[in-house]
Amino acid sequence: GSCLESVKIAIDTGYRHIDGAFVYYNEHEVGQAIREKIAEGRIKREDIFYCGKLWNTCHPPELVRPTLEKTLKILQLDYVDLYIIELPMAFKPGDAIYPRDENGKFIYHETDLCATWEAMEACKDAGLAKSIGVSNFNRRQLEMILNKPGLKYKPVSNQVECHPYFTQPKLLEFCRQHDIVIVGYSPLGTSRDETWVNVSSPPLLKDPLLNAIGKKYNKTAAQVALRFSIQRGVVVIPKSFNPQRIRENFQIFDFSLTEKEMKEIEALNKNVRYVELLM
Repeated sequence: GSCLESVKIAIDTGYRHIDGAFVYYNEHEVGQAIREKIAEGRIKREDIFYCGKLWNTCHPPELVRPTLEKTLKILQLDYVDLYIIELPMAFKPGDAIYPRDENGKFIYHETDLCATWEAMEACKDAGLAKSIGVSNFNRRQLEMILNKPGLKYKPVSNQVECHPYFTQPKLLEFCRQHDIVIVGYSPLGTSRDETWVNVSSPPLLKDPLLNAIGKKYNKTAAQVALRFSIQRGVVVIPKSFNPQRIRENFQIFDFSLTEKEMKEIEALNKNVRYVELLM
């Protein structure tokens, strides 16, 4: 229920890009929020940019379209604006989202990313996804798709961890050269949940520089971190269930950072991920 309310608050605030995934188990609430706001006359379907994701157990080409169709059924929408391969590795297909053997080890599956990509292209041709992209891909994996014989559509975006402590300068430059938009997840750092977060790096929002710059503009460290990313041409997808923070995260269009401030924030880069994706 909190997801439904959060999405409605976000739409009322002005958010139009909603980042979702089958494995978040909340697409039914997201779809309901979008449909309710359309019914209210607050937005039209084409105002919303919804991103869905192909999970690791669904990489075999014959599973790609049925998986997207399942997502559309849950959302009760006719299409997604962007559909992306969530990770460049595959788990064993089946009902288990995180398949493990009797020793608790992940069960992987050998797949051909280029064949998966061709199935993604077919989804775009069928009108089920307006655009297609990838997530957590490095340069080598992107090049594999870009250099694929008979490539029909190149990835429009690559969703990766990106924030002042992990600025991804080389990947950002490579993607710019190929007109691939970087979408930065965890743009504010992350929670401190040790089960999936590398807590060796201090919390991003406690950073003295971000807070000092925030003071100058009467903004929070979070607002400064988000502003930094969008000024670099990185799309940000901050996550929050707190109505005040949802609104705060949107209030980043009434100030801009100087070139000196941008360089100072860039210098904070530690090349350390919060989200290590140990699987």
